[in-house]
Amino acid sequence: MSGGHKRLEKNIGLMAVFVVIVVSIGGLVEILPLIFNEPRLPTPGIEPYPALQLAGRDIYVREGCYNCHSQMIRPFRSETERYGAYSVAGESVYDRPFQWGSKRTGPDLARVGGRYSDEWHFIHLINPRNVVPESNMPGYPWMQNRAVNPDLVQRNMRALQRLGDPYTDEQIAAAPGEVEGKTELQALVAYLQGLGQARSGR
Repeated sequence: MSGGHKRLEKNIGLMAVFVVIVVSIGGLVEILPLIFNEPRLPTPGIEPYPALQLAGRDIYVREGCYNCHSQMIRPFRSETERYGAYSVAGESVYDRPFQWGSKRTGPDLARVGGRYSDEWHFIHLINPRNVVPESNMPGYPWMQNRAVNPDLVQRNMRALQRLGDPYTDEQIAAAPGEVEGKTELQALVAYLQGLGQARSGR
């Protein structure tokens, strides 16, 4: 056994063949189930993000909020008692990229919608220590002075429509009007307030 292993290590061509075989088998094990599985269907009540929430989600991703906050509640009592119902794949059908993960410098946000008032979120995002004195989260005060770009939101909705999100042409046409005059802070709060609302039934 050890002699065969030594020959394999010394023969570059043979080693390359074995590497290709192993990688191919691993790839097939990962890819084939995805090909034959049914497509992910949205959980009842889950719709594509409205224009303002979509803008807020893009800001959330841009600012790297996912680096400290997951949006994936695991099916353990310790998690469901603290955060609410566990997460299911159908909730994230319209999330690109999805926000699942296990990194929690801050709390999970999958069910944060409706837990706090808009005013609480505004204060928290401008200076987190005004409402959570021990917080190490950075503040985002500049967002209250930066306007949402209506054209960018509309382009994003068109791109998502091509990827399969069921936005109607009417929704896309109305998007600039829905975000006109809104700040990035308002958009981010709208996104946070929508998280988990459909699943929780609130």
